[in-house]
Amino acid sequence: MAVPKKKTSKSRRNMRRAHDALPQKQASQCSNCGAHKVSHHMCPSCGHYRGRQVLDIAIAS
Repeated sequence: MAVPKKKTSKSRRNMRRAHDALPQKQASQCSNCGAHKVSHHMCPSCGHYRGRQVLDIAIAS
């Protein structure tokens, strides 16, 4: 089994973890209603995705 030869310094460890603090889900605005939505997903408030209606929210609610 592989074992590290030297201790990883705090600086090197923290540089490796620098991207952990970034937000995991990038939010964008819906082109139809302007509400915030997750990128590459349909808008939960109006049901649009890439300029077309994919879900009728009035029926789904």
